[in-house]
Amino acid sequence: MRTIRIHIDQPLSVGAELPLPTQASEHVARVLRLNAGDAITLFNGDGSDYPATISSVGKREVVVQVSAAQPLDNESPLSLTLAQGVARGEKMDLIVQKATELGVARIVPLLTERSEVKLDPARAEKRLAHWRAVAASACEQSGRARLPEITPAQPLEAWLRALTDDGALRLALLPEGSLQARTLSFQSTGGILVVGPEGGLGDRDVAALTQHRFLGLRLGPRILRTETAGLAALAALQALHGDV
Repeated sequence: MRTIRIHIDQPLSVGAELPLPTQASEHVARVLRLNAGDAITLFNGDGSDYPATISSVGKREVVVQVSAAQPLDNESPLSLTLAQGVARGEKMDLIVQKATELGVARIVPLLTERSEVKLDPARAEKRLAHWRAVAASACEQSGRARLPEITPAQPLEAWLRALTDDGALRLALLPEGSLQARTLSFQSTGGILVVGPEGGLGDRDVAALTQHRFLGLRLGPRILRTETAGLAALAALQALHGDV
């Protein structure tokens, strides 16, 4: 039987009784049609699953009681940051969803030289909340108990200036790159992968990345779409150096 996992953005403890958030309550009651006594699993991103039992189902509220705490150990030992040029609409949703499933630790939405998406402050805040909800849903499905960090969208050069030198391997996915995934060597601090938006990274982007010691990574002889490129690279890096 499939485990029903629900993300709760609040502290959880064994024995606690609490109402589910409105959207989760509607999903449990109306979509899944669960009843009092049914089992679900909660998680809040702290690394544990919290098995729970539904105490009551009302018209507007579902109340559950936490019965246990189960630490999970399914995170990749390879800490990867995906710095992704913001893609249009559902493409970005797909990238966030699948990168989360692939175990990425952090997602940094970037505004680059060829970015077609323009975000004013209000829209940027709404998109960030939406992307975080997409990641939480992907964690529910994939069994992760830790949510990837998703930062606010920011210009590439501003992000580069703020980078700390923690030893993470700095990579940029470039058609002219000389490195191959199988030849890489990661330190315990993992790696950062930069992927351009539709149209790829511009000359100014590449110059700025080179100045900040990013190395060109090449996946193969074909040009991949932005929603394919980063995910293919993450899958290759996890298979070769992470989830092995």
